[in-house]
Amino acid sequence: MMFFKIRKRYLFYALALASSAIASISAGMDVIAIRKYGEVYEEAPLLYGFSVFLVGFIITLLFCLILSIPCKGRSLGSLLDPAFKHLRFVRREEIAYHLLAGFGNAITTTGYFFVLTVMPDPSTVLPFYQTVILYLLLVEVIAEKNAPTLIEIQSSAIVTSGAILGSLSFKGEIDLSALAIVFLVVNPGWVLLSIYQRKLKLLKMKGEPNDSLNIRFWNILFSLAFMIIIMLILGQFLKKPLLAMGIESSMNFFWLVSIVATLAFFSYIFHIRALGIGKASVTQAVKATTIVFAIPVTFILSLFIPIPFPTTPTLWLTRSIGFILVILGIISFAITQVRAYIFIRAAPGVRVAKLIEEIWKIKGVDSVSAVSGTYDVIARVTTRTLLKGYERIVKRLESIPGIKEFRWNSILKEWENV
Repeated sequence: MMFFKIRKRYLFYALALASSAIASISAGMDVIAIRKYGEVYEEAPLLYGFSVFLVGFIITLLFCLILSIPCKGRSLGSLLDPAFKHLRFVRREEIAYHLLAGFGNAITTTGYFFVLTVMPDPSTVLPFYQTVILYLLLVEVIAEKNAPTLIEIQSSAIVTSGAILGSLSFKGEIDLSALAIVFLVVNPGWVLLSIYQRKLKLLKMKGEPNDSLNIRFWNILFSLAFMIIIMLILGQFLKKPLLAMGIESSMNFFWLVSIVATLAFFSYIFHIRALGIGKASVTQAVKATTIVFAIPVTFILSLFIPIPFPTTPTLWLTRSIGFILVILGIISFAITQVRAYIFIRAAPGVRVAKLIEEIWKIKGVDSVSAVSGTYDVIARVTTRTLLKGYERIVKRLESIPGIKEFRWNSILKEWENV
């Protein structure tokens, strides 16, 4: 099977941008679908959310089975992710991550559909999502026990400010109820989904990298399970058979939801692969380009459903400034990330296995390998800035008594099969 090589940094941006573009189209289809649901069902956001997971599970299962077919020694799915071999059972070490990611996916999706019923314009709704970058940066700071650098704070502030400006409706208003749902429901759920999908992508399965297709399949299955629980609980509270209504609506609108599920499948596959290359907050920063892709989607939607457009040049200018700020924030994030290989020589008498355990504990270390030759260990590290690399990694290496010497070599270019 033929593959071409691409620099890893370019692959990251290609995957993240492709995910954003597809997600924007999917958002446009969501608007159409939820309006169709609203014409029949009063509980449209809940029922459509359930249908997305139920039909999405069926579509994802079919795709994964087809992509598991071998072709010239590899699976068809390796065209999407070189690490994919075939659909497999979930493993014990994955379950906790899948539970958290599935719960996050269930609540963020439900909240998103509620927002769409209030604001049926993707170019207005999608920018709200980009404020999640502040949540992701905060979580990473807590997890890494390291304060963010000034450039990280500046980049996050720029992207967030641009997203808020870009989220102005064509009437020049910001819906406070929608904003509350995004900040209290959607964004926390998206943080859980992003953080734990990234952990799953970085998780080694029997010494080999995890693949995005299996991650997506099990995520949507766990998400569906949580959605069923939500429907049962709310059904008891509202005194309505919501679960039965959800199954009925899924059958009635199967083909429409199938289109959305297909778009979501490819969008999430690309997003998960990008998460395996870059930090969750950096990936989200690039994904903020959805607010740019959403503009042509909104124009096309306006041909089918009534969507008001800006009535004054000031509104056009304000939203344009928001889009520009998002792009500037993304560029700021992109140019600061540093990757490197560290070549380490062990002190005489030190067990290499024990030394590897100590190095692996350092935040920012992606992989550690014992090698033969001049050096004993090679570590691969990722850090957002050289300053952080020195403070967090170099100082820690200097404090390990089993290390005789080490050399830091920054990665200038890196390629990967696609």
